[in-house]
Amino acid sequence: MARVKPKRHNIRVDMTAMTDVSFLLLTFFILTAQFNVPDVETVTTPSSISEKLLPDASLMTVLSTTDGKFYFTPVDNGTERMQLLDKMGEKYGVKFTDKEKVEFTKVQSVGVPMNQLKGYLNLSEDDKKAFKSQTGVPLDSTNKQLIDWVQKSLEVNPDYKLAVKGDVETKYPKVKALFEGLRDIDFLKFWLITSQEVAQQ
Repeated sequence: MARVKPKRHNIRVDMTAMTDVSFLLLTFFILTAQFNVPDVETVTTPSSISEKLLPDASLMTVLSTTDGKFYFTPVDNGTERMQLLDKMGEKYGVKFTDKEKVEFTKVQSVGVPMNQLKGYLNLSEDDKKAFKSQTGVPLDSTNKQLIDWVQKSLEVNPDYKLAVKGDVETKYPKVKALFEGLRDIDFLKFWLITSQEVAQQ
């Protein structure tokens, strides 16, 4: 009985096409990924078991440090940041140059009073990185610049969202002043940033 020799099928994988697809996927993920920018100052957030995610777009942030300083981070949109700076300048009688407006689109956060903002924007890049605010953005019974930043941002775009990130050691009166200031401008819905805690069984 004659043995039948099995046919051999040559399967050739086009490695060039697979490499192209791999690079396309890698490029896509790099371009669409959102990298976490480190905070201006290190804070330890309270923990919670909430799994809700922050919105990706149109998000402004207030950072509250252990020693009671506030930082305000506007939304990332450069054009809208310039509009915000114009509005704050009008309110506080500060005129910003075109160069200062461009610099404002690049800052990570506002951490100084309005009367010091021009000086901060004119620092070199290295000096900006090394800068440590002594005061933060003012917020007390007589000076509510932090609330003004939020309010003027909402005048630029009423659809902006707000997230508050506070240190677990931040004193209650500071947090209370922030929440009351937001209430005074009728801004009652915002996110509190917490670290993830595993629920107890």
